[in-house]
Amino acid sequence: MKSLDLNTRRSLATPRGIGVMCDFYAVRGSNATLWDTTGKEYIDFAGGIAVLNTGHCHPRIKAAIAAQLDCFTHTAYQIVPYEGYISLAERINSIAPITGLKKTAFFTTGVEAVENAVKIARSYTGRSGVIAFTGSFHGRTMLGMALTGKVAPYKLSFGPMPGDIYHLPFPSATQDVSVADSLKALDFLFKADIDPKRVAAIIIEPVQGEGGFNVTPPELMTALRKVCDEHGILLIADEVQTGFGRTGKMFAMEHHTVEADIITMAKSLGGGMPISGVVGRAEVMDGPAAGGLGGTYAGNPLAVAAAHAVLDVIRDEKLCERATVLGQRLTDRLNTLRATCPAIADVRGLGSMVAVELNDPDTGEPDAAKVKAIQEKALAQGLLLLSCGVYGNVLRFLYPLTIPDDQFASALDILSNVLAA
Repeated sequence: MKSLDLNTRRSLATPRGIGVMCDFYAVRGSNATLWDTTGKEYIDFAGGIAVLNTGHCHPRIKAAIAAQLDCFTHTAYQIVPYEGYISLAERINSIAPITGLKKTAFFTTGVEAVENAVKIARSYTGRSGVIAFTGSFHGRTMLGMALTGKVAPYKLSFGPMPGDIYHLPFPSATQDVSVADSLKALDFLFKADIDPKRVAAIIIEPVQGEGGFNVTPPELMTALRKVCDEHGILLIADEVQTGFGRTGKMFAMEHHTVEADIITMAKSLGGGMPISGVVGRAEVMDGPAAGGLGGTYAGNPLAVAAAHAVLDVIRDEKLCERATVLGQRLTDRLNTLRATCPAIADVRGLGSMVAVELNDPDTGEPDAAKVKAIQEKALAQGLLLLSCGVYGNVLRFLYPLTIPDDQFASALDILSNVLAA
């Protein structure tokens, strides 16, 4: 069995439901570079799906984990608490873009944060309905799938979904959906499907992740805030992918003039360690009874230590500002490439949460095959790219914000080559 290659061993040992994009295996990572078992190196524009805003193995994060490792690795915070959890909650409370007193709870995965945000909203309001959007992604658990606005591959064969979940069309220029269309659908939803007085929360990503890096228009967020205030509904901002500098702000909700009641976070909070969180208005967060929130590994001390270091690095290395600079360079290059790549239908994003949408230039239809071909060509040249979008026709770019300038320039050159080909 040991003589079999890794791909064969993987297919024999792990289920097909765990889809794997690459056929090479990582052995080492440093900042924006990965090395495989053959020694080949790759520029990582995937970042573990937005987890590595601070790069692979940042020295300060490694040191923080090592220091905690010398103390203890686990107690279960709700059994024996520790100061690191409390001080991290204090730090998140101080920077979260929510006015007034706030409280934060930590969990392990992004979808755990989402599920707990819904639990908190339902407990506080005494209601059950939740409204999400088409193209959204909120995780792979049963409730996460139900909230997610994309069927394949996330919902295939897993039904029925949990009830009292409703979806609105998300505004998209390429799909010919306007903010007015979304709001009209919301009004109709209240008339046809659910009384607004039964809705606990509306959940929305400030920039859709898996859905195609679609930026939530400010006028939509403002209108949702007004609707929520009118009907006593809570607004949940899912910042699992947008948080911690990716959009040029610590939280993407800072780009808006209105606030959410609850914000979920995960991914780059831990710099590669599994940690997630929910921050919200104190009275809302106190909705559930004691024991209603938590988890065995929730707020693990090693992950908490890493998160403290992540916040330090983002502050000291000015990664929010760097996200804006790098994102502008990438956007400028992509817009220049439109002259030589007629398949480019749209270039969009916020800060360094940038994507390019590709359609067949003859038919105008989404071109997922083109995206896959570009990914393969880029990988052959040492650049790792991710796709997304309901139709799989969007390339998204999730490089570490710590990437060196010369390496970033090299990646843009590779991207230019494969898009123009």
